[in-house]
Amino acid sequence: MTALLSAAEIDLRRILRPGDRIVAGQACGEPTTLIEALIAQGGEIADLSLFIATSFSGLLTPAAAAVFEPVSMGAIGALRGLTAEHLLSVVPCHVSRVGPMIEAGELRCDVAFVQVAPADADGTHSLGLISDHVQSAIRAARVVVAEVNDRVPRTAGERIHATDIDYAIRASLDPVRVTAAAIGPVDEAIARNVAEFVEDGTVLQVGIGAVPDAVLRLLRDRTDLGVHSGMIGDALVDLVQTGVVTNARKEIDRGVSVTGALIGTERLYRFADRNPLIRMCTSAYTHDPAVLGQLSRLVTVNSAVEVDLTGQVNAEQSGTAYFGGTGGQVDFVRAGLRSPGGRSVIALQSTARRGTVSRICAALSGPVTTARSDVDVIVTEYGAAALAGRTLAERARALIAVAHPDFRDELDRAAHEIQRRGF
Repeated sequence: MTALLSAAEIDLRRILRPGDRIVAGQACGEPTTLIEALIAQGGEIADLSLFIATSFSGLLTPAAAAVFEPVSMGAIGALRGLTAEHLLSVVPCHVSRVGPMIEAGELRCDVAFVQVAPADADGTHSLGLISDHVQSAIRAARVVVAEVNDRVPRTAGERIHATDIDYAIRASLDPVRVTAAAIGPVDEAIARNVAEFVEDGTVLQVGIGAVPDAVLRLLRDRTDLGVHSGMIGDALVDLVQTGVVTNARKEIDRGVSVTGALIGTERLYRFADRNPLIRMCTSAYTHDPAVLGQLSRLVTVNSAVEVDLTGQVNAEQSGTAYFGGTGGQVDFVRAGLRSPGGRSVIALQSTARRGTVSRICAALSGPVTTARSDVDVIVTEYGAAALAGRTLAERARALIAVAHPDFRDELDRAAHEIQRRGF
């Protein structure tokens, strides 16, 4: 039987055990009432850890890391502050693998912290803003604790029944919001080059941030675009309301934008509330190769920290600074390559550190996130380098052409030296 509590009545000593591994809803589905309680009370319970894929709430600070061990699949959002202090434990994995690892016990989940909308008449709760691996955590957990928040939209798609919840915490607070990033001239230039690959009827996978938002702003003259993406933000609202995104040509989920995460502001949340044009799905669906393989004209757009002259992509780390993640990049890169009429685009600014470092480089300073054998197109503000089917020498020339002009001579010399030694 579900225990109904107010936030003031939460006593984690009755719920948690020493050594428990907690999995929490992420991003704008972060159950902040429960995270606040964990920070306040977790110090009384030994050896706790919290797995959260991303966080934008600002609650997970170095002080919180003194109470429990923060664990994630990457350093995204506010989690970057933890990696700077070497306080975040990172599990490198693809988004498509998180749910299966939880269910197999490879990523242990003793307790699930989730955020849901109030129950409907049938006793089921919408998962609201995040549905990715939440169901896997609920199935695996010994105890399910739900923040039942009356300001969370009731979205179409994944739901859980009230009987699956052990402790329901009543809440009435704004969900976490992520405002749009400022778009600069370089972002706009990159977006123009990306938009060249988007035709009428294209099915889009994009992330959130300045470049994805800039790309979507440039698509208002397209028709019958579709969306199948791990996450979507506020920029989708305009494209649906103006009739640009109709999902009319998709082979599956026709007429519906499919995603696993809504990451944005109140505008997006209100748009998604009871809206059948958006469906929240698990990552077992959004990132599944068999599902993605049914979509033609799929164009996937992802980002990178740096790309080497053979096309290897690092989206995670620069030197000792870890500030990215494997995420769903490889899942979607491969899907875009396989899709008839589709493309896979990796977009990045040509330089970092105020123009002092080239992000097209002779050798990566961090791990290989996406292998060169999987890469299709690399885009910077200077153009697009199509790498599929090209030799290593041809790839180097194409990538140098889209590097910042200040670094092209240096990269050309490096390419000749690498070729002399043998790639």
